[in-house]
Amino acid sequence: MNSAQPIISKPLTNKAQTRKVLISMLINELRLTLRDRSLWLWMVIVMGLSVLSIGFGLAEIKRQNVSIQNLIDLNQQDRLAESQKLKSWGSAAYYSFYLTYDKPSPFAFAAIGQRDNQPWKHRIRMLALEGQIYERDVGNPSTALIGRFDFSFFVSFIFPLVLIMLLYDLKAGELTAGRFNLLESTAGRPSRLWISRAFLRSSALFLCLIVPMVLMGLIAGASIKTLALACLLVLTYTIFWTWLCYFVSSWHKPGSVILMTLIGIWMVTAVVLPTAARHWVDRVVPLPSGAEILMLQRETVNDAWDLPKDVTMDAFFERHPEWSDYKRVESAFEWPWYYAFQQVGDQKTEHLSSAYRDGKLQRDNIAAWAAFLAPPSLLERTLQSLAGTDLSASVAYEQKVRAFHAELRAFYYLKLFGNEPFEKAMLKDVPKFSSK
Repeated sequence: MNSAQPIISKPLTNKAQTRKVLISMLINELRLTLRDRSLWLWMVIVMGLSVLSIGFGLAEIKRQNVSIQNLIDLNQQDRLAESQKLKSWGSAAYYSFYLTYDKPSPFAFAAIGQRDNQPWKHRIRMLALEGQIYERDVGNPSTALIGRFDFSFFVSFIFPLVLIMLLYDLKAGELTAGRFNLLESTAGRPSRLWISRAFLRSSALFLCLIVPMVLMGLIAGASIKTLALACLLVLTYTIFWTWLCYFVSSWHKPGSVILMTLIGIWMVTAVVLPTAARHWVDRVVPLPSGAEILMLQRETVNDAWDLPKDVTMDAFFERHPEWSDYKRVESAFEWPWYYAFQQVGDQKTEHLSSAYRDGKLQRDNIAAWAAFLAPPSLLERTLQSLAGTDLSASVAYEQKVRAFHAELRAFYYLKLFGNEPFEKAMLKDVPKFSSK
């Protein structure tokens, strides 16, 4: 029994000593880190840029929410003012505008995404839909050119540069100062020294980066789950660049060589690969333009005024056989015929519209796989998906608009082709758009 006792206690003692040495080394490194004035400068810069990017995002989302609420109020006022003109179901469909909108998520401030260049609000009516879908507000050309400075852009493309500037001379700086050999000889395990130094520095920057985002996210009403996932994504990204900087800085090369190597890696992953992938995807997956769809739809609608009415009605009845017993149009103008050729205009362009939508999604899907070669783009896309501001969310909103327009047509077609007498009181049954 006694002879076995030292065999059991010795490894425990070694483990305890190792743990004690490791804790002591971390404490010493932490003290040195806190005394590093350059680190404090970078911490202030990171926190300042993080707050600035979040502030820009919050201001933009607030502007969009205010715009949506103002449009809701104005649309209600317009509906009341136009109600005096409504004498028939045809005029009710013609003069009534219906607001559709895509309300931003509480986390959208962190990643504006496609809300910069894709429509998120429409005022539609019972006319041909394609011309209304592809009409959009003219945005800020400078924003369209350089993009918006939001949190996702900052953390994906600028934050790695800060890490590079802070960590590139992790060993080279000590070599230049003549302390390298002394540090390694007194460290026991030199790798632990450099790893702890690298991750303590990057951890300080990570906290300066993420704390403003979490605080603003809680104020904006983002869910704990969403914020936790965002923190995990940013933490993983920070570890990736910290490990990369540590690996490259371990080379026995001058600091300038290490710095240029790391900046070169950033250039390739953040600029060259995304740009090349974008051009390649555009060539591989061609798609029609929204202007082409808009032009074809308008030409079809305008030409319908000169065509025999039977041509229009036959094309309409092919899509809506339930109204095929409607009597042929004999007068110069009738509302059912007018809305029939509006729909025929959409029917003529639906193949282009489907190709445009499917092409955008196909491009986005290919770009998502290509982003695995470009970590900055991958993180930005992931944050946009988390915020509900990616292309899939934009297409989902467009599909909601189409579904709502189809509900409007179904409601008014029943009144128009069913020859129901007009009653303003029945307008309360008109379908209402839901952004949920």
